[in-house]
Amino acid sequence: MTLLCVPLVGRTVEEMKIDAAAAAAAGGDLVEIRLDYIEGFRPREDLPRLLHSCPLPVLVTYRPNWEGGRYDGDDATRFETLCLAMELGVDYVDIELKVADKFVDFLSGNKPDKCKLIVSSHNYESTPSCEELANLVARIQEVGADIVKVATTATDIVDVSRMFQVMVHCQVPMIGLVMSERGLMSRVLSPKFGGYLTFGILDATKTSASGQPTLEELLDIYNIRCIGPDTKVLGLIANPVKQSKSPILHNKCLQSVGYNAVYLPLLADDLARFLDTYSSPDFSGFSCSLPFKVDAVHCCHEHDAVAKSIGAINTIVRKSDGKLVGYNTDYIGAISAIEDGIGGLGSKDAAMSPLSGRLIVVVGAGGAAKAIAYGAKKKGARVVVANRTYG
Repeated sequence: MTLLCVPLVGRTVEEMKIDAAAAAAAGGDLVEIRLDYIEGFRPREDLPRLLHSCPLPVLVTYRPNWEGGRYDGDDATRFETLCLAMELGVDYVDIELKVADKFVDFLSGNKPDKCKLIVSSHNYESTPSCEELANLVARIQEVGADIVKVATTATDIVDVSRMFQVMVHCQVPMIGLVMSERGLMSRVLSPKFGGYLTFGILDATKTSASGQPTLEELLDIYNIRCIGPDTKVLGLIANPVKQSKSPILHNKCLQSVGYNAVYLPLLADDLARFLDTYSSPDFSGFSCSLPFKVDAVHCCHEHDAVAKSIGAINTIVRKSDGKLVGYNTDYIGAISAIEDGIGGLGSKDAAMSPLSGRLIVVVGAGGAAKAIAYGAKKKGARVVVANRTYG
């Protein structure tokens, strides 16, 4: 089972202790204590206070500024602090690959059996190729890591696929995460691809890396405890996408019918590249929104009659043979809502739409506008489209 780790980034020991209790109450499995965030940190005095009566297992990280952290002191002091944490009984210690061999030498074989050593590498610029990632994992294993951690950055959502490929072939426990909003999928789908743990923050003010979801979102929206190797992946492909409420709605529906799938917000830049990269049958269907509804027509192998007439698609289904089928359900939802809104003002003939004979002005000519214009005309309305350009 992939563990849910809550990073603690408080500036005081007391704030850290309060947040540790909150993490336990919210359903976390362990906490990561980021010592480099504590102002005026005093190892001998503060570490025992931090660890005393902590309600969850503890991962201690003392990240230097050259690896994205806040510690700006020397390595010797940092190594001594991490060793003290081991002596005090922490469950995990994180050390950066760049100095891992020095830290292992510093330990001189005195690492407690209980404590697992996580050797980590962070790339804040990009996600390397699969070959480069595999070589990086091998280097981390060679220095004696109990657990491999690789964190990269997504400049495109397709970057995440390379992390997934390396994770499923890794022979040792691995934490594989891709930072930024485009990398969210790596955090939510960690259980599907065998990740040892994933991070969930207490709230948006307590983040320790870009793109981290909250613990509440992981548990209550994405139902992460039920995600496994056989879970199907669905989602909304759009740009922007984070404002959408679709994941809340669709995941509740999936849970209510007992369908083993998760619905994600998918921030993409190129629809064709996304669909080509995530071509596995497990990526079985998508909603499609701005700005990709018209592009989707060219990306699908087949289209239903309505989508073909409208020239825009908002739903993509992957068939068992891998072919993509495009549908348009926008017009049904939009026209039904308009009919409900003006129903009392329309014809008393139940067989006739209240839109019949009315003048409908559609502002814009994008995918959604095309669907509304199509639906209104089908219901007998006169349609005028107002747009910035003619075409």
